[in-house]
Amino acid sequence: MEVSRILRGLRPHYLAVVGALIILVLAIAALTAPYLTDYNPNKVAVRERLRPPGRAHVLGTDDLGRDLFSRLLFGARPSLTVGAVSTSLSTAIGTVLGLLAAFQGRLLGRIIMGAMDILFAFPAILFALALITMLGVSLTNLIVALTIIYLPRLVRVVRASALQVRELEFIASATALGAGTPRILFRHVLPNVAGPMIVQATVGFSLAVLAEATLSFLGLGVQPPQPSWGAMLNAARPFMEVAPWTVLFPTLAIALAVLGFNLLGDGLRDWLDPKLKDT
Repeated sequence: MEVSRILRGLRPHYLAVVGALIILVLAIAALTAPYLTDYNPNKVAVRERLRPPGRAHVLGTDDLGRDLFSRLLFGARPSLTVGAVSTSLSTAIGTVLGLLAAFQGRLLGRIIMGAMDILFAFPAILFALALITMLGVSLTNLIVALTIIYLPRLVRVVRASALQVRELEFIASATALGAGTPRILFRHVLPNVAGPMIVQATVGFSLAVLAEATLSFLGLGVQPPQPSWGAMLNAARPFMEVAPWTVLFPTLAIALAVLGFNLLGDGLRDWLDPKLKDT
């Protein structure tokens, strides 16, 4: 009975369930990659180069004879790691800045939002390219760049939600009872802005995965021979016509990851937004 009740409750939010399952499968595959394949993702085997999918190599091999299935599995690690860390950092920092912008006076709010407007004015990928060029090519600097470029989205969402919550009666009651600003922000306001913040974080995760693949494709992300979906696409460009599988499978992996997070974000939005629950 309990299981059937849970399933009935999840039925209206099937998008979130499907997205969560996709993400879960990708995460498990990345974590257990050494146990899912017998091939070393970096081992060169020239005699096996550009082999089509078959028994020996389920997804074929690349131009250096490396097994594509193993490289896809291990390539999920940097993509998901960069997405998870950069999204967590931008969410944490953006939440604090958004709350401060909404509650800590006009001057501080203008300074914070002015800085966010400046960051938001730059195209995300071009700004990331400039940051990585200045900081140097490394996984850490890639995470820093993606954290910065997606920070304005979180700050805007949290500030807009916090401004609405600020006008509610229970905030005035807490203030009248002598509650300090930190208590009001983190005890009363934060739980009420968590919904939009979580939805924006899931969307930001998909954008971060896509940005990591783009920067790795341009040579500014994960460096060879470390497998990465974007770097695999870059290496496969000269062989698109003779070995289309070398491009197809990394592209599908990126699309699947982005689809999973977008479905999860849409499902969470429908679940957390009371205006959409009856539609």
